[in-house]
Amino acid sequence: MITPILIQLFEEGLTKLADEINQYPDDASLWIPLEGISNPGGNLCLHLNGNLQHFLGAVLNDSGYVRNRDAEFSLKNISKKKLLDEVEATKMNVRDTLEQLSKKTLEKDYPIQVLGEPRSTEHFLVYLLAHLNYHIGQINYHRRLATTKVAAPQA
Repeated sequence: MITPILIQLFEEGLTKLADEINQYPDDASLWIPLEGISNPGGNLCLHLNGNLQHFLGAVLNDSGYVRNRDAEFSLKNISKKKLLDEVEATKMNVRDTLEQLSKKTLEKDYPIQVLGEPRSTEHFLVYLLAHLNYHIGQINYHRRLATTKVAAPQA
């Protein structure tokens, strides 16, 4: 069954997310707006946590999580510690949810239509994993540019 593989890959991805957030030198650098980059690392971290807590925890596991997607992109100046605490909560939520999924549930259509047409739960979970890693790459890019810009001498 694919569940142990998904657990491993989501945990690796969320650990990488935490590593990226930890590499920002301070809280302020998480939120630096950069030309050509729509969302700073802090907002992308909020988005990934909200996305996984909603689509895995709330939809598949009745966790009670209530998502505020707009806030994921509008909130600013949240501390690294708070973001990292949320990554850890997301990691636990994802593991708990995936451990409870049966093969039959994975084969059924995901309970809500998200990508324009019905998809199996297994397919949607693989999509969420790709989405996680895509945004981790964006965070890495933002972090490297933002920290270079912060460290660069002023003319």
